[in-house]
This record gives sequence, structure tokens and C-alpha cells, in this order.
Amino acid sequence: MARDRPRFLRSQRDMVFSLAPLVLLCLAFAGLVSQCQFAPGGPTQGQIPNFDVHAALRSDAESLNFPIRDPQVPADWRSNSGSQGTVGGDRIASTVGFITPPGHYLQLTQSDADADDLVSFVAGQRSVTGSREIAGRRWAIYAEPGSEQVWVTDFGAARVLLRGSADDAEYTTLATSVGAATPLAR
Repeated sequence: MARDRPRFLRSQRDMVFSLAPLVLLCLAFAGLVSQCQFAPGGPTQGQIPNFDVHAALRSDAESLNFPIRDPQVPADWRSNSGSQGTVGGDRIASTVGFITPPGHYLQLTQSDADADDLVSFVAGQRSVTGSREIAGRRWAIYAEPGSEQVWVTDFGAARVLLRGSADDAEYTTLATSVGAATPLAR
């Protein structure tokens, strides 16, 4: 029965050799349209987007019904993102993000939602695991093994949440700056 089949269908090796031109053609096409690249040293960090955090927070202060703070972060921190989201169906959250000099990300979210809803919106269901007193303000800490920390404090009319890959010193820097910032004018 093997004699009845054509030569190219007799072994797995024949199948591999018949697929090789197709694989090479796919790689060449992907390279031509610049959808992939070869990096023998591993991935490299791309350019950090530049985002005007001050303009975004001023705009949020004018349009949202709760106080927004614009903290003064160190000059070598880069703001790279901002967004708004709906918490619990009817509350709004204003979020901006920063990249610190070691390349850590730190997110600042402000909302009039209650703390549990805000934490759930940003990081899923979590429980308070500790707290820190920073510049006279108590920050609840939601920490889970293998996950980014979440810090939350209550300013009365608004809650502020910090989250990211930053270390404790960077969290403390942003928490101190948020506590010292006065709400922006509406």
C-alpha cells in the first residue's frame, strides 16, 4: 500500500520539508510588514508616552462633582496616562499614571465612590491588610501576595487610591504629595 502513495507522503520528514517553505514565507511576510522583530538580548522598553497630567486633572476638576487634587510629584517622574471610569454604575473615577526613575508605575485614582467599591473597581475584591500613617493621614493598605499593593485614604468628599509596581518609598512620596495638595478650583 505504501507503493501506491506518492513519494512526498511517505514519512513525517516529508511533511516537515513540505511545510518549511510555507513557514519561511510567513516569516518573510511578517518581517516585511514590520509586525515582528528579532531581539537576541530580549525585549527592550519602548518610549514612554508623554501625558499632560495637570491639564487632565484640571479638566476633571471642572467636570466632576468631587474635589480633585493635583499632587506635585518629583521632577524626574513622568506622567504617562490618564482616564476616567465608572465605579459601581454611577460614580466616576479619575485616574492618572506616573513612571518613576527606576521604571516603576504608580497610579493615582480619585473618586467619590466608597473605598470598597473603588478598590474593587481598580484591583478586584480585596480586604484591608494593614495601614500607614503618612503626614497625619491614615492610608488603608490592601496587599495580597503576588499582586500590586493598593493604598486608599478618605478625604471626606473623595477617596484617593494608589496602585502600582512602585516600592514603599515611591508610594510614600505620592501619598505625602496627595495629602499636601489642595483641591483644584471647579
